[in-house]
Parts: sequence; structure tokens; C-alpha cells
Amino acid sequence: MGEQSNRKRRVNRSTFIIICLIGLLLGLVAARRLDFSNPYGIVYVLLIFAPLLYRKAKTLSLLSMIILCFCIGLWRGTGFKKQLLPYQYLLKQKITISAVASSDSVYAEKGQLSFDVSSIKVIDPISKSSDLVGNIAVKGYGVNAIYKGDRVEVTAKLYPTRGSRQAIMSYSKIEIISRGGSVIDDFRRRFAAGLVSSVPEPMGSFGLGLLIGQRTTLPEIVNDQLSIVGLTHIVAVSGYNLTIIVRFTHSLFKRSSKLITALSTISLIILFLLLTGFSASIVRAAIVSMLSILAWYYGRTFKPVMVLMLSAVITAGYYPVYLWSDIGWYLSFLAFFGVLVIGPVFHSRFLRNRPPKILLQLVIETLAAQLMTLPLIMFIFGRLSVIALVANVLVVPLVSLAMLLSFIAGLAGIFIPGLANWLSWPAHWLLRYMLDVAAVLAEVPFASVASKINVIQISVSYTLIFAVLLLWWKKIPPSVKIKGLVN
Repeated sequence: MGEQSNRKRRVNRSTFIIICLIGLLLGLVAARRLDFSNPYGIVYVLLIFAPLLYRKAKTLSLLSMIILCFCIGLWRGTGFKKQLLPYQYLLKQKITISAVASSDSVYAEKGQLSFDVSSIKVIDPISKSSDLVGNIAVKGYGVNAIYKGDRVEVTAKLYPTRGSRQAIMSYSKIEIISRGGSVIDDFRRRFAAGLVSSVPEPMGSFGLGLLIGQRTTLPEIVNDQLSIVGLTHIVAVSGYNLTIIVRFTHSLFKRSSKLITALSTISLIILFLLLTGFSASIVRAAIVSMLSILAWYYGRTFKPVMVLMLSAVITAGYYPVYLWSDIGWYLSFLAFFGVLVIGPVFHSRFLRNRPPKILLQLVIETLAAQLMTLPLIMFIFGRLSVIALVANVLVVPLVSLAMLLSFIAGLAGIFIPGLANWLSWPAHWLLRYMLDVAAVLAEVPFASVASKINVIQISVSYTLIFAVLLLWWKKIPPSVKIKGLVN
């Protein structure tokens, strides 16, 4: 009886925290339209509702915390929105900026170098607000290559854009002020060159996409084929890459202490972040992975929804633009919600937590992720991949092996180039198979069809998904819930 009471108290506390995190996110969303720039307002709200915070599990206490968290989110969002105001005065003007390249350059349309910059300082026109937050996409001419960490001077007109970038400068005049970069950046470039030299194209670029999420060097036809068959996610650095790393580390150190295993796994995750860059999706995945590792180390369990909400608040709180306009951020969380919540609920409801075979588990996770992302994809892009499940079943189980073989081929290209062609043939064969599957399935009639939905339809779709999810959850026997992945 005492254990049941403690478990109930934990569930109440978890629900309390989740609702407060939702309040923070709602405050960030509201900040896009509202203004709450006075920081003392937070203090006033806290003082008004402080007496209620000591009454645990009470409606007024929960309401006070929701209001407080909403105000904090609103305060943070409006403060960041003010930092973006200088862009409004500079749009459609010719400006000169000094910035640091946050990605290696690639060739875009009409032979332009394309890369992103951050740490931006406006040189001309000179103004009081000369520092700009966020990222700007740059396309232009003037140099042969730009590497991550280089400081550059860019001159062109500034135009608005969508997504996580604040603006774009096309047909720019680019000059290098100083070369930068780190040992990690240098190794990444050497590794990419070693892999591409030992594995012929487009397999070499595809291997880089699997390892570090580098899609910019993939031929357009390959990107189109992967998109048609629903395999773009395997070359977009995401939680799946980190899942493979975590599983590999656990198997490698399974006979070592929990401390060594946890520290080794976290170290590899940090190294992976440094190699791939701090994109929204990979930072979210890293936060989820680290929280899960810490919970495993201390013998605790996190509700999947709480882990997702924590990572959402951390990433969106640091950079609210993710929440305001980054579709990739939403797709990443929706897919992860499907894998972490819908998949385990389906597993507990219908399989009673019996260990599924690898293929069945893959099908369940793929369907769960696609179920959550499909309405948003149809709403934004107006496309539906009919062949995605078949493509994922044929390709995704081989991704971890392809990553390992590509890593070996890349190292061979760096350190023993004379034997690289021999050592890379397994990667060559496997990567060729995966691309051939995508190419063949992309030619299937109606593999991808146009299907656009409106705001009402997407709202109804997600309402039905969550209603069915709640219904399944209620029908899971309590004994299965306690032992299952969903609790």
C-alpha cells in the first residue's frame, strides 16, 4: 500500500512538472505576438502566488505554477525578440558584415559558395546595434573555399528567409579576414576527404551523410530519391545516430562499471556534437540521450514525455526561433515522440511487453514516427510517401553497419591511402545497395503523391492521434504499465 502511495505521488509530481514545462513553451509561443519586457513582472507574479506554491497537489498551486512558467517563457521570448529587431531595419539594404563561418562551404546554384555564419557584427552601415544574434545564410563569390571557424567579411543585400536562419545574403562579395577552425574541424575535413577518396561518389557522400549528417555534397537526384521513399532522416544527423552510438558503447563496456560506461557514452556524445555541429535536432537528441544515461546510472526512470519536454524547453528557451519557425525542430520532436511514446504504448497494449523481434520493433518505431510527422509534412510540403515503410524496413536495419564500415573507410583514406580501396570495398558494396534500393523504389508508380491538408485537417489529425493514444493507454493492464517502457 505504501509503495502504491509513493508511486502515485511520483506520477503527480511528474505530471506537475510536465504541465509547468508546457506553460513555459506556451509563454515562448505567445511572446511572438505579445510583449512582456519588464523583468520585475516575474518577481511580482512569484510574490503573488508564492503562498500557494507550498500547497502541493492543489489546483491553485498548479495554476499558480502554470502562470509563473508562462510569464517566464513570455519574458524570455520577448527579450529575444527585441534582440532580433536590428534585422528589421537592415532588410533589403546593402550591408557589410564581419562574421564567423559556422559550416564548411559547398557550391550552390550558379557556382556560388554557400555556408552559414554566426557571431555577426555589422560594419556598414554603422549603428548602435552593430551585433546581430542568430545565423545568416551566405551565398556568393570571391574565394575558393570557406571552412568552419574562418572569419569572413560579406557584402550584399540582406533578405528575410524561413527556418532557423534570420536572413540570407545572396550574390555576395566574400573576403577572408582570417583562417580559423579547431583540431576537430580539421580532422572532420580530413576524414571527409579520406572517405570520398576511398569510396567513389555518390556512395562517399552518402557515407558522410550517415555518419555526420552532411547532405550538402549529395547529388540532387540522390536527395530527391531519398525524399520520395522517406529515407531522408538517415542522412540528417539526428537521435538515430546517437542511439547507435549509445548502444555500441553499452555493448563495448558491458563488463565495465556503470560509471565508466556512463562517462564513455557521454564523452562520445560530446565528441559527436563537436564533429557534426550544434544543430537543433542533434542538440535535442543529445539532451535526451544524456538524461537517459544519467537516469540509468542512478537507477531511475524518466517518463518519455518529460524527457521530450525538458529538451524542448532547453533548446527553445536558448533559441526561441526554433519554436517560432523551424519546421525541422518540430519534425524532430514529433518523430521522437512517436518512437518514445506511441511505440512503447502500442508495444504494451498489444504485445504485453513481450520482447519483439528486431524487424517487428523496426516496423513499430517507423510507423510511430511517420504517424506523428505525416500530418505536418502534408500540411507544409503537401507530399505523402506511400513506399516509406518498405524502404525503411529494407534499409534502416543496415544503417549501423554502414556507419561502421564508412568510418573504417574514412580512417583508411587518411592513414593508409595505399590500402584504402581494399579496406573500403565492404562500405562501397553496402552503401551502393542502400542507394540502389532508394533508386528502385523511387521509380515505383505513385511512390510519392501530392496530398495537401489545411489547418483544420491537421488539427483534427493530431486530436484523433492523441485520443487513440489515450484510449490505448487506459486499456493497458496496470501490471503491464508498471513493467513497461511507458512508465
